[in-house]
Amino acid sequence: MEIIRNDVKNRVNLREINRYLGYGAKAPDDSIGQMITEVLDELLCVVTPRNLYKLYNSSIVGKQVMLEASGSTIIFESQNLADNLSQCSKVALIAATLGLEADKLLQKYEILNMTKAAIAQACGAACIEAYCNILQEQICASLSENGRKLYLRPRFSPGYGDLPLQYQRTIFQALDCTKHIGLTLTDSLLMYPTKSVTAFIGLTANPQSCHIDKCAQCDNTECEFREL
Repeated sequence: MEIIRNDVKNRVNLREINRYLGYGAKAPDDSIGQMITEVLDELLCVVTPRNLYKLYNSSIVGKQVMLEASGSTIIFESQNLADNLSQCSKVALIAATLGLEADKLLQKYEILNMTKAAIAQACGAACIEAYCNILQEQICASLSENGRKLYLRPRFSPGYGDLPLQYQRTIFQALDCTKHIGLTLTDSLLMYPTKSVTAFIGLTANPQSCHIDKCAQCDNTECEFREL
């Protein structure tokens, strides 16, 4: 699915950038705020976002999540993932990246200005988050047809909760990330380009709102996935 830079720019959450930089709910001073604006604009001028995804039928037995498509099944073992997807008959496996040029900009700042380097890292994290938000909403809209509305569960990635990071290899193999979007996985399970995401996105017929601004929009204060 094509998502242009302006789409990402319009969805970037400046509060998330401030939080990544350690300001919490507070706003940075004017000089840092101006620097954030400059770095974010430069980053958005060079990113080359790409994505791919594959849809699966989902079934869960205990803490085993089984995803089936085209006659083949892949299995993930995680209680947290099983809980996240428990209401979902469909699951999308996604991979998304901001591209190599984003990494090159980060490396430039690491040489020239460490403050801007830290800001660029935070801006990159917010941009890939915005990109994935748009992608998952497009996937949901494309499947919500013929009067049947689907809802999104929060994205869940390897390394969250009890889902081992080693499952990155399974996702890369299932999606063939390197061939299709140039996303590679190192022996230490790090992705390159670095501003990239792989994730499970559950789709359910049961109304949900916790994928939107995540916990800030959710009334379920007992949810085990809640961010404080």
